[in-house]
Amino acid sequence: MLAGFVLVGCAMQPREPVAPAPQPPIAAVHAYPVSAPSGTRIDNYYWLRDDTRTRPEVLNYLKAENAYYAQMTAHTQAQQETLYREITARLAPDDASAPAKYRHCWYQTRYAQAAEYAVYSRRCGNPDAREEMLLDGPALAKGHSFFQIGQYEISPNEKLIAYAEDAAGRQQFTIRVKDLASGKLLPDALANTPGAVAWADDNHTLFYVENDPVTLLTVRVKKHVLGSDPKRDPVVYEERDHSYYLDVARTGDDKFIAIASQSTLSSEVRFIPASQPKARFKVLAPREHDFKYDAEHIDRRWVVRTNWQAKNYRVMQVDDAQVGDKKRWHEIVAARNDATVDRIALFRNYLVVGEHSDGLARVRIKPWRDGATRLVEVDEADYAATIGDNREVDTDMLRYEVASLVTPKTVYDLDMRSGKREERKREAVVGYDRANYATERVWVVARDGTKVPVSLAYRKDTRRDGSAPMLQIGYGAYGAQYDPHFSPGYVSLLDRGFVVALAHIRGGGELGRAWYEDGKLLKKKNTFTDFIDATEYLVAQKVAAKDKVFAFGRSAGGLLMGAIANMAPQDYRGIFTQVPFVDAVTTMLDDSIPLTTNEFDEWGNPQDTKFYETMLAYSPYDNVKAQAYPAMFVSTGLNDSQVQYYEPAKWVAKLRATKTDSNPLLFKINMEAGHGGVSGRYAHWRETAEAYAFMLDQLPRVVSTKKK
Repeated sequence: MLAGFVLVGCAMQPREPVAPAPQPPIAAVHAYPVSAPSGTRIDNYYWLRDDTRTRPEVLNYLKAENAYYAQMTAHTQAQQETLYREITARLAPDDASAPAKYRHCWYQTRYAQAAEYAVYSRRCGNPDAREEMLLDGPALAKGHSFFQIGQYEISPNEKLIAYAEDAAGRQQFTIRVKDLASGKLLPDALANTPGAVAWADDNHTLFYVENDPVTLLTVRVKKHVLGSDPKRDPVVYEERDHSYYLDVARTGDDKFIAIASQSTLSSEVRFIPASQPKARFKVLAPREHDFKYDAEHIDRRWVVRTNWQAKNYRVMQVDDAQVGDKKRWHEIVAARNDATVDRIALFRNYLVVGEHSDGLARVRIKPWRDGATRLVEVDEADYAATIGDNREVDTDMLRYEVASLVTPKTVYDLDMRSGKREERKREAVVGYDRANYATERVWVVARDGTKVPVSLAYRKDTRRDGSAPMLQIGYGAYGAQYDPHFSPGYVSLLDRGFVVALAHIRGGGELGRAWYEDGKLLKKKNTFTDFIDATEYLVAQKVAAKDKVFAFGRSAGGLLMGAIANMAPQDYRGIFTQVPFVDAVTTMLDDSIPLTTNEFDEWGNPQDTKFYETMLAYSPYDNVKAQAYPAMFVSTGLNDSQVQYYEPAKWVAKLRATKTDSNPLLFKINMEAGHGGVSGRYAHWRETAEAYAFMLDQLPRVVSTKKK
């Protein structure tokens, strides 16, 4: 950005195709609070920003949008209800996770009959012992319009549980402690945290991360002794660089408490013995620019996953006595150009590596002794195989998970010594027959010659003659691997003749670090053109009908949706997006907004002219123009702490005032939820039903339910 640039808010209100009532009042002009270069940037809808979320004129405007949404979708209520009932009927009402062993107990999450929230329980001594209630989700959620249980940790003596809860949707958790013998809560309450917590071996000292109350960034690690005043908790580490996130946890072998500081381009781990809560934290390897690592511990050595001289990561190790200098590290898994090391799991006799190769998530096993490696086999062409819940190191049993767009998540236990595999749990999907559906992977040649993988799902009786409607999904940011996964909601589309396509576009990490770097910063436009090129290819190959293509992305995937709406509106019948990041320039200029400073390495700092100009060229809000747009459905949460509600609010207002078509533009604001949407196992699917009904409403004469 040009230094000294000032953003000014103009008192202007949006024009509605069918105006919501009441009309929002005209607000005063607001000056954007940053220093920058000479010049003025006008923002006609800046008045919609209210950090307090209490200004009547803003709340009334949002309520008017909700009223307009209700008015415009009243005729789809029956369709919404049909979809909701279809999808939720596929959920096993009393479903439960596969029990996972930790120390002397087997832990499980389960749902009672048709409950919105889970019960957390365990059985100690053996898997068939009497069930012991840890956390009663339905009881804890009672009286809350939003409720979420985050991370929980069991004390070393297995008598206490520290758990995090959020009752606002802002992902600002309060950590509470419960005595498992009596069932009573202790008076300790650690507020304003992301939920990260770790017990010391003494069973009464907790280490936890604290958020900055304004930016909500993770800025401090504190130590709390049970029974003491949290206001007096000492700070054991403070992160001065606000481009870093903090986490705290015990190592997998339970020997150490580790603090991880992670930014986009560098990281740092510090640790103390879990048996010495008063010790000073020691750095495993000091941070450097473009040097990332994470570490686990086993048998008096640290095993490290790192990008040091390895763009796609490698695995190294160092003895306890030699920490502090990465030059003492020794390689045990070399870097590869055709695979990325995503994570590691340590066992006494084996190293397990989660990797991406050929764009697929895979699991590789390496014995410590002979060094020969092997991939875990999967019987599908397009899938994601990932390391599961492995809390025990003294075992040869590996838990891993497999899923695809048409295969429900399946949990396996594999004896790494004998090779014998046992299916422990397949996600229950009532009435679903996997044999009726197919999945495949195609490779699209993008406009610059790059081959982009796309995962497809469809019913086997769906015609491939260019008549099928299609939902294309994308993300493409942060190097995140957006792997194929099963959703009971997809079945409702597949049974109506839809093709579901998941585009693994640049900016993600499915094909390694270079894939990520080719879709970020100054190359961000590749993310958008990859998605558009995938659409046009699938239409040309008659996978989908040109006039029946819908697109979806959420959060950073909402940036993608906003960009394609501006760049190629003619390619899409409809676009829907949740909590979309669409006002990139304004947000990245304001370091008081959560996540902004952490993400300069992702999007660029607009105080730098080259990043400002690049960002300005694709930012959806800044590039709305007088043209025809597809039908659009946008949703957000008032309490969103990651993408502020006013980004989509401003974007929709500007679209209403500018676009030249009469296609529906719908905006729904959940006044009680945050970035993750509504809470509750069933309530979540109402949002899906709304979105699918929006799509089907655009194709009233084309789509009908097929017999199963």
